[in-house]
Amino acid sequence: MTDALLPNGVKDSGGDSNYFKKGCNPFAQTGRSKLQNQRASLNQQIIKEMRMRAGAENLLKATSNNKVKEMVLLELSYVNSNLQLLMGELEGLNSSVEVYQNTQETANIPLIALGLKETKEVDFSTPFKDFILDHYSEDGNSFEDEIADLMDLRQACRTPSRSEAGVELLAKYSSHLPLVEGRFFSPNHQSGIFFTWYDSFTGVPVCQQNLSLEKASILFNMAALHSQIGTRSDRQTITGLEEAISSFQKAAGILNHLKETFTHTPSYDMSPAMLSMLIRLMLAQAQECLFEKAALPGIRNQFNSLMKMAQEASKVSEIYYQVHQSMVQMPIKDNVPLLWSTVSQVKTNHYRSMAHYFVASALLDHQLGPSDDEDQQEKTLSQVYDSLPEGRSPLDILRKKDERQRIGKAHIRRAILGHEEALRIYSLCQKIDLLQDILKASHHRSLSKYTENESEEEFTDYTEAPDIISKTEHKAEMEVPATLKVKVNDFFQRLGPLSVFSAKQRWTAPRTIRLCPVDRDLGFTLKGESPVQVVSLDPLCPAATDGLKEGDYIVAVGDTDCKWMGVSEVMRQLKDVHMEGIDIQVVSMMDSNPSMPTKSATFCGNLPKTYSMICLAYDNDDKNSKSRKVTKKSSFISWGLKNKLKSASTLSLPTTDHSSALPWSKPCPTFPSSSTYNDSALY
Repeated sequence: MTDALLPNGVKDSGGDSNYFKKGCNPFAQTGRSKLQNQRASLNQQIIKEMRMRAGAENLLKATSNNKVKEMVLLELSYVNSNLQLLMGELEGLNSSVEVYQNTQETANIPLIALGLKETKEVDFSTPFKDFILDHYSEDGNSFEDEIADLMDLRQACRTPSRSEAGVELLAKYSSHLPLVEGRFFSPNHQSGIFFTWYDSFTGVPVCQQNLSLEKASILFNMAALHSQIGTRSDRQTITGLEEAISSFQKAAGILNHLKETFTHTPSYDMSPAMLSMLIRLMLAQAQECLFEKAALPGIRNQFNSLMKMAQEASKVSEIYYQVHQSMVQMPIKDNVPLLWSTVSQVKTNHYRSMAHYFVASALLDHQLGPSDDEDQQEKTLSQVYDSLPEGRSPLDILRKKDERQRIGKAHIRRAILGHEEALRIYSLCQKIDLLQDILKASHHRSLSKYTENESEEEFTDYTEAPDIISKTEHKAEMEVPATLKVKVNDFFQRLGPLSVFSAKQRWTAPRTIRLCPVDRDLGFTLKGESPVQVVSLDPLCPAATDGLKEGDYIVAVGDTDCKWMGVSEVMRQLKDVHMEGIDIQVVSMMDSNPSMPTKSATFCGNLPKTYSMICLAYDNDDKNSKSRKVTKKSSFISWGLKNKLKSASTLSLPTTDHSSALPWSKPCPTFPSSSTYNDSALY
């Protein structure tokens, strides 16, 4: 099974063609892609039924007519029944573990893969163009190609291929999201873009306007894709097992990163409790693959080797027991497919039985001989047991043949009982033929071992086999993949450096200033990285007279964009300015804090009803006094210079605009008019 199949004989060009992006093939006709299409269809039906239920419940609250209430209640019962059926179908899709397995495998227990979260299409075009025009004062239509590239990348992430290229595709989009958030998503501005994602287990849609849900869902899908790569790996080879181990460890690492980074995600499949369970499941499957890797070359029929494998199998059983315990806790139990909890319980009993079988084989098939290292075997046996039955010691079991036989048979009896319990639990769930064959073969092997060592002359022995201590030489650990963040080029880098030109900063519209050098002196100096900033401005120079201000950023010199230029590059553009001068474009940074409180949603005359007029004026001044910096140009010397230029006969305080006013220079109106607080002053 592969995700590289293309329709109608279309050849794969390695992702460089415009047909589809590398790591994405929306037309792949594989079992997994068909399953994902069914999931998307079910999600659409679920949201339709939920809307009908919400409408019926609202009508039930609004009406007082008994006949209407009866009809609404009847309709609600139908809708709820349909929802139960749809969610049952979705649980069936999540229980389809066979479709994710490697088609060549015939001797390995199936593993569980996570399904990808589905999402709705998002149109960035109009909101981004409007924001570019309003916030950055640039033509949004000139960024159509960049917006289209972003939308194509997001669309491709809905159908990633089950390979490393698919993971890199998701990682690429994930790395673009912080850049997009910095450009277009301001904490004080609603973008109007809604991101809708469906719960992977219940199909319930979750919708948000910020990018937190988008980031978290992409991370979840990266983990799901790694789990699918792990289940698809060929576990009959060392290379395939190593790939599976790495994939499950990476899936656990991404899920843990998701759990620690996004702690309040509204979708239940990404809640802390659910993520903790999924992390345990991924690590359990990685540990299972580690056990298979140790057993693949063959288990040597030696005492120490068998005891070592017994402890390895006991470790796998112990981890699956923890997974099962977390799955049966409420409310995880109501959301996880029944097959998952059943398989984890089956594996708990299966691997525990295997551990007892290995110990039984070591005790029954190997007797302590003269050439054997008695001290080493005693040490090994003492490390396997936490406690022994009264009156027995590891050395007694090794030396006395009867004791050895008695304990060995007790272990094989526990192995048989465990296999029978695993088969009983398996019979209660959806049938997986491969799993059933493996369970029956293991049960038959244990029965054969018991029959070989059974004697009709012996009395029935009720000795209970002690528990086996779990131990492993290679423990599965969470692994954060290097592809979690990849280096990408900002789609919207033409807007300028993100550290300056971001959604959090507020700017004036670009102003055109005419630079005319006087004795080759422009009247100011430049500083900073890109974009450069005007400093040490001479208030008497022609540029200052034309409107240039201290702290302005130069964004263009003539027809050349200078947002990404440093001081030396901009000076190179300005050094050959002739006497007739050159036009530059500058912008000024505005106060990023809104001048009005955003707590109240009720406005009257552009003022919140819940605040006093006088208090508003006072709080606004006090706030500005703390947040606004006083520049050196707002001194009494500059006031004197301005008055001297005006040739005024009397000294008076200057009249300045809002952006350069000092807090104490503004009067405190007792009842401001609506013209004082117009819309332009609010934002």
